Amino acid sequence: MAKKRVSNSKSKQFNLKGIGRLIGRGILWFVLVSVLWVIAYRFINPPITLLMIMRNIERKSDGKPFKTEKSWVDFKEISDNMKRAAIAGEDQKFVHHMGFDMTAIGRAYTANKVGNGKVKGGSTISQQTAKNVFLWPGRSWLRKGFEAYFTVLIEILWSKERILEVYLNVIEMGDGIYGAEAAAQSYYKKSCRNLTRSQAAMIAACFPNPIRWTPLHPTRFIRHRHYLILQNIRRLGPLKF
Repeated sequence: MAKKRVSNSKSKQFNLKGIGRLIGRGILWFVLVSVLWVIAYRFINPPITLLMIMRNIERKSDGKPFKTEKSWVDFKEISDNMKRAAIAGEDQKFVHHMGFDMTAIGRAYTANKVGNGKVKGGSTISQQTAKNVFLWPGRSWLRKGFEAYFTVLIEILWSKERILEVYLNVIEMGDGIYGAEAAAQSYYKKSCRNLTRSQAAMIAACFPNPIRWTPLHPTRFIRHRHYLILQNIRRLGPLKF
């Protein structure tokens, strides 16, 4: 009996060590692949995102045709009005923080804890970029953990200009519309290079829910957001990265 117990104990220790090694290798491979992935996208423009794929699956299930309107525009060619409107509407501390706005996160946590039926977000442009490019939509703690991890990586490995460039080229800006160029063409029949301050602010006002809201038919709430974004743009002044 004693020998069997010793044998079983050794077998368990061996299994635990084997599982530990397997987990360690898995973590190492994940870190290596994710770092290389982020480095690659520093130079390569992301061709597609998981959100684009999921939205098309939803469209197909609703009996609608596939739709992915997008056209990449380099950072220097995007209207300064669009850049400033995005920062003014979504993340006014973007230029200064290292990926996270702890004040905004704290406010969102307090508001959501009180609870009024609406979920308030505190994500920065960096966090939204990490989520859109590398992850799937959702609000689980697992996805939030990965979002924080990729946010740290892009803040370390990308410039602020690159983060904003990718953000303004991949985020959802309407039903099947992704990026500032597709949005500008769809809503104003012009390139994002030529957007006025008011037009850029109206597009940015719809960022929180671009499927529900559209610049073409702004609600009272969107008109108010549009006004606030214009005010914030004036306070921001020239962008300095």
